[in-house]
Amino acid sequence: MPAERARLTLMGLGVALIASATAAAGPISFIALAAPQIAQRLQRARATSPLTAAWTGALLLLAADYAAQHLFYPRQLPVGVVTICIGGLYLLWLLLRQTGGAKP
Repeated sequence: MPAERARLTLMGLGVALIASATAAAGPISFIALAAPQIAQRLQRARATSPLTAAWTGALLLLAADYAAQHLFYPRQLPVGVVTICIGGLYLLWLLLRQTGGAKP
């Protein structure tokens, strides 16, 4: 068995598996962007600890997973769909709030 060909085939398979996992879980990353901001606002402090942000992110993901499983009962949504909707809307609201909102 040629080693170079086997190595190239295994490398391609590894890249394909990592790409599919990233594509499936990609929208969950919105939680990583939103959790520190939410934790900071809940604490009403200038800065928040990484532990507080991690717990906030864990609770957000738990709530999003529960909503994805039970929101449209006969069907289950991927958790990424819920996190991208919630996280995207939250970050949009945060951006509009910090810039002073949409002005005509």
